[in-house]
Amino acid sequence: MSLRGGLRLLQVLRVARHYRLDGLLDGQPRASLAGFALRLLPGRRVPASMPAGERARLALQALGPIFVKFGQVLSTRRDLLPPDVAEELARLRDQVAPFPAEQAVATVEQALGRPLAEAFAAFERQPLASASIAQVHAARLPDGAEVVVKVLRPGIRRRIDEDLALLQLLAGIVERHHPRGHRIRPREVVAQIAATLHGELDLQREGANASLFRRTWLDSGELKVPAVHWSHSAERVLTLERVRGIPSDDVAALDAAGIDRRELAARFVRLFYTQVFRDNFFHADAHAGNIWVDDDPARRHAPRLVALDFGIMGQLPPRDQYYLAENFMAMFRRDYRRIAELHVDAGWMPSTVDLQELEAATRAVCEPYFTRPLSEISLAEVVLKLFRTAQQYELTLQPQLILLQKTLLNIEGVGRQLDPQLDIWSVAHPVLENILRERYSPARLGQEFRRRLPEILTHAPDMPRLAREWLRQQVEGEARVDMRSAEIAALVEASRRGQRRTVAAVAGAALLVSAVVAQGLGIGPAGWWGVVGPAWAAGVGAVLAFGLAWR
Repeated sequence: MSLRGGLRLLQVLRVARHYRLDGLLDGQPRASLAGFALRLLPGRRVPASMPAGERARLALQALGPIFVKFGQVLSTRRDLLPPDVAEELARLRDQVAPFPAEQAVATVEQALGRPLAEAFAAFERQPLASASIAQVHAARLPDGAEVVVKVLRPGIRRRIDEDLALLQLLAGIVERHHPRGHRIRPREVVAQIAATLHGELDLQREGANASLFRRTWLDSGELKVPAVHWSHSAERVLTLERVRGIPSDDVAALDAAGIDRRELAARFVRLFYTQVFRDNFFHADAHAGNIWVDDDPARRHAPRLVALDFGIMGQLPPRDQYYLAENFMAMFRRDYRRIAELHVDAGWMPSTVDLQELEAATRAVCEPYFTRPLSEISLAEVVLKLFRTAQQYELTLQPQLILLQKTLLNIEGVGRQLDPQLDIWSVAHPVLENILRERYSPARLGQEFRRRLPEILTHAPDMPRLAREWLRQQVEGEARVDMRSAEIAALVEASRRGQRRTVAAVAGAALLVSAVVAQGLGIGPAGWWGVVGPAWAAGVGAVLAFGLAWR
């Protein structure tokens, strides 16, 4: 155990003792043991009469950014928490104790390299909002434009590094001692969390996220994203257009404004699935504090959402994006066999898993939900239970999907706050279906081919030389095979399923290679080559190989 990690762990335990967090574990296994251990630590405790929600909020706030983020996620799930606790945790979004305005001004002047009075015509010392990593001040530019200025907290990087040191310590313990540590991949999970948090510490990067997000949705009429003022932004300061609206969890204000909450909830879900599966660039911190509603009276029946805070944006590797989309579609169709096959094909599970057994386990999780009205089905809950069930079949945790799973919880929580009868399945299904149909259409395929054509033509002249070199290595015994265990497993699985597709693929590849080699070696028109023709052979080979690869 490192000294830094040990000290941080002790600090966490003392905060837990001070705020009587052991009381929140009443009725849970080993609660009495945890309470006894905490009571051994020295220090004062808050009064037992303090409400549980307030104790939880103050403790998470005292522990720092990572713990505050955890509380923010929990606050969106009012269906899982007592109302008083959820209400208190919601205050963690923008009501964390602010740091002094003098420090904010000093940071702004240092980051922008000029006095505050020169950069801004007006700058409000009292922050509009204060969160765990930064706080926001209203201001006005010399040209009169209203803006907000986001300023990083002093010393926040050191605080986050301390939390990450503790997480790395715990990850090492889990990896060494948990029987499935190699599949939980705790160190990679912590690395993913670290990358996300360090990204939040670079406000220049957040500005770039906001700029791309705004460009994507600028003409949609569905989502408003504030413009970035680059002349007044740097790594520790970000200046954005000031936008106004109603927080998406302020149901009373939304009703008073005459906004159609049912349509708003459906739009919220549609936008999320579009961001993930069409754009592959989604807002990954979409709690109610970061999603507002435009209160323009002209938009009451077609409300526009307003996005804030772009420090955490998610992207998925194309392979994972495809398999996730197919998993959702299979879930919508109740095709449990397909869900089982996709988990194996994606590499999330070993190829040796019994597909029939996995299909039966998936059915056991999903079927009870489909006996309920669709408005009572929690998509996030189903997904989480599926992953929990899959762990029994040697599921390998995918750290790159953690942000998506967290955001899915946020989206469903906010959506259900807006419309308790929200049918997430029927809203998401057509959106995802249309996106997949468009993505894999012939027109889209043609666009992708045209985009890659310069690259293909650039490398085409090298093919004869590479083929000749490969043949020389075979003749002289210099050929080398370099394969990893995952690739071997993939070959075994392919050989089991391949059958005629494998034969056809090999034949297609052989024709293509033969054409290239013959042309490169200058073989004349004699024999079969003269009959078939190099162009025809290459064409057949390419079509076969491309068709099978596409499938």
